[in-house]
Amino acid sequence: MLNIKTKITLTLTSLLLLCQTSIAEELRIGTASQGGAFYPVGQAVSTLVSTHAQGLEMVPVVTQGSVQNPKLVNSGEIDVGITNNNLAVLANKGIGAYKRDGVMELRAIGTLHSSVLHMITRADSDIKTVADLKGKKLALGPAGGGTIPFARQILELHDLTLKDITPSFLSYADGFSQLSDGNVDATFALSGYPASAVMQARVNKDLKFIQFAPGALDKALLQFPNYNHVTVAKDVYDMQQEGHALGVSNILFVRADFDEEKAYKITKAVYSNMDEFRQLNAHAKQIIVENSKKLKIPLHPGVARFHNE
Repeated sequence: MLNIKTKITLTLTSLLLLCQTSIAEELRIGTASQGGAFYPVGQAVSTLVSTHAQGLEMVPVVTQGSVQNPKLVNSGEIDVGITNNNLAVLANKGIGAYKRDGVMELRAIGTLHSSVLHMITRADSDIKTVADLKGKKLALGPAGGGTIPFARQILELHDLTLKDITPSFLSYADGFSQLSDGNVDATFALSGYPASAVMQARVNKDLKFIQFAPGALDKALLQFPNYNHVTVAKDVYDMQQEGHALGVSNILFVRADFDEEKAYKITKAVYSNMDEFRQLNAHAKQIIVENSKKLKIPLHPGVARFHNE
C-alpha cells in the first residue's frame, strides 16, 4: 500500500509531466492555396513535427505560394516555408521577384517533391501548343504564387507575354473549376502531381495537356538549367496523350538565424520518418532524402547536424 505522502508525490510528478508535454511551441509553415500540392504536403510535415519533435507543434498556413513564402519567412510572419529551389536562390541574391525585398538569408531544411508546370485545357479545345494561347483567357494561380514567373518564361519562349493573354489570378482549385465551366480557356498550375485540383476538374470535363511548340522545350532546358523535363503519363489524369512539362525541385526552408535545435528537431521529425510521410502524402514518394545535400542554397546548421549523424 502507498502512503499518502507517496501518493501526493506521484500525483504532483504526473501533473508536472503532463504540463511539460502539453506546453509546446507553435510553429507556422507557409504552404500555398488549397488545390495544389504545397498545402497537403505542409499538412503532412506539420503532423510529423507535432508528433515527433518534442516541445514543438506545427500548423499549416494558406499563403499565395512559392514566391510569397520566402518573403513571409524573411519577415518572420511564418517560421518555415515551402518554395522551389530556383526561387530560393533568387531570394538569397535579392533579384527577380525579390529585387524590392533585398538580399535574404534563407537556409534549407531539406528537399521535397518536384513540381511540374501543368498547362491544361479542355480536350475539345483548339489550343494545341503554348503559341495558341494568344488572345485566350488563362488562369495563372494566385497572385504571388510560383506559377506566374514560370508562366512568363514559358510564354516568352513562344514570343508571348502576359499582355498577349487575359490573365486570371485564382487559386488552383478555382482556376480548374473555371476551366471546367468554360470561363477560362486554359489553366497553368505549378504543382506536384497528381494535383487534386486537376483530378477534381477531370471528373466533370475531359482535359489535355498543352504542348510546347517544336523546339521550345529543348530551348527551355538550355536556358533554365534548374528545370527538368517531366513526362506525365496518360493514366495520371486519364488523358488521351501524355503531357510534357517542365519541373523544378521544391524545398523546406527557414531563415539563417532560425534556432539550431529547432531546425534539427524538424529535420529529424520529417526525414527520419519517411515511411510515415509517404503514408500521409503521396508526393512524399518522390522525395530522395540524400538530394537535400544537392540543393542550391546552404543547409541550416541544425540540418547539417542531422545528416552528419
